[in-house]
Amino acid sequence: MRFDLVDLQLFIAVADERSITRGADRAHLALASASARIKGLEEALGVTLLKRGRRGVELTAAGESLLDHARIVMHNVEAMRGDLAGFASGVRASVHLLANTSGLSEHLPKALAARGDQPLRILFYAHGGLVSEEAGLQIAADQVDWWLTNGVYPIEFVWETGLQNPGLDAFVSGELLRLARGGARIIVSIGGGTLEEYVRMTSALQGRPEVAAIEIHLSGRDEELDRTVLGAHPDRLNEIVGAVARMSLVPVFAKLPGACDDIVGLARTAVRAGATGLTHPVLSNVPRIVLLGDQAQFIAETR
Repeated sequence: MRFDLVDLQLFIAVADERSITRGADRAHLALASASARIKGLEEALGVTLLKRGRRGVELTAAGESLLDHARIVMHNVEAMRGDLAGFASGVRASVHLLANTSGLSEHLPKALAARGDQPLRILFYAHGGLVSEEAGLQIAADQVDWWLTNGVYPIEFVWETGLQNPGLDAFVSGELLRLARGGARIIVSIGGGTLEEYVRMTSALQGRPEVAAIEIHLSGRDEELDRTVLGAHPDRLNEIVGAVARMSLVPVFAKLPGACDDIVGLARTAVRAGATGLTHPVLSNVPRIVLLGDQAQFIAETR
């Protein structure tokens, strides 16, 4: 048996108002249509739902049972709409955590409990120029007091191993596979001194299931235009980010230079060029990834 949500809403309105006329008005239906719908419900169920009288209607035992179920159904429908609306607007999403047992079962629940009814701000923590896990953990440890004070919880590290490495081919065929063991997906940071280098690295990463996103490191020297910092110039930043974004099959993050005169202007240039989001070495001494939606804007938080 199939139930029409309009019929259920009408029945609830009629039951609350104890009147088909007032119930039809509340449900924004014509009286004749409302009467036909109620009669159709009774015929479909094979029971009498209402006792009709001069002063209105009364529910039968079957009507009382249907009313309880109808309220539950409509409540669940509204809850479903609210949940899905959150996803559609970007307010809600799924966050997949890759963490050790103590982090997931001990520290994160404590952070959530400490916030009470207040939302927990999730911070995607990123840092560059790291050459060892020990150095990365030390940098993270230095930020713990700020995290606690501002109610944020770091859930993911973006590692960059520095300029000395075994080369692109060796990384893709060996190191990338090793890092992805256990189902982890990797954010790969690429850097270079020429447009051709960025294009070549992006091309080599396409179609790799291990790669979740690409970060474009823009703080290196521009070998083609003989500039100290490649990403400090809007024209060059637009060219590099645009080329990578057009090629990439995964989200692209533009890592803006740490020291530049117009960080907001560069951020806007990167977004217009096609960046999914931004990373920055230091924003108020707290490195982070800024995720951008359809209405993208650059967010710089201060202490």
